[in-house]
Amino acid sequence: MFKLYEYSPSGNCYKVRLLLTQLNIPFDRIEINILQGKSRTPEFLVKNPNGRIPVLEIEPGKFLFESNAIMFYLSEETEFFPTDKFERAEVMQWLFFEQYSHEPFIATSRFWYLTGKAEEYQEALKQKQAPGYAALGVMEQHLAENEFFAGDRYTIADIGLFAYTHVADEGGFDLTRFPAIQTWIERVKNQPRYISITQLN
Repeated sequence: MFKLYEYSPSGNCYKVRLLLTQLNIPFDRIEINILQGKSRTPEFLVKNPNGRIPVLEIEPGKFLFESNAIMFYLSEETEFFPTDKFERAEVMQWLFFEQYSHEPFIATSRFWYLTGKAEEYQEALKQKQAPGYAALGVMEQHLAENEFFAGDRYTIADIGLFAYTHVADEGGFDLTRFPAIQTWIERVKNQPRYISITQLN
């Protein structure tokens, strides 16, 4: 059975948890409290030398890290990853966008709010607003004309972007400005075997 080493409030961990659930794949959860430095212990660094979560243990001693790489591994040859060459590249395009243009601004802001560091990082939070809203604007433009992000259907591209977008308000971003994103969020929530970010089993 797969073992998922995760910090449950993390959107990156939620991506993997959601996909595993929607694929109906059983897995064990091992909570790693990153606030207590548990991902930086010598024992954990054997699993991921970069000291980050999530990590998926595929079999004893065989580990995969980086949330989008884990999703790619799990979704191949399933309905969540297309077979068409261009559509596959589209999925990867949006996953790269999520990690480079979206997550550093929206996810980081949320983390500072959730961990009570918003006042300490007040200036940095202000600096993340414009690029965060720019990323949401790119998504809004796409979703105004498309139901999903790649291949005209629900894929790991949607899961990757959904994880932090649907809780962007927890990082100080106003989603009421993005009606197409709001409609898409509800569309994702209506997918089979959907679980919320707070639902752990």
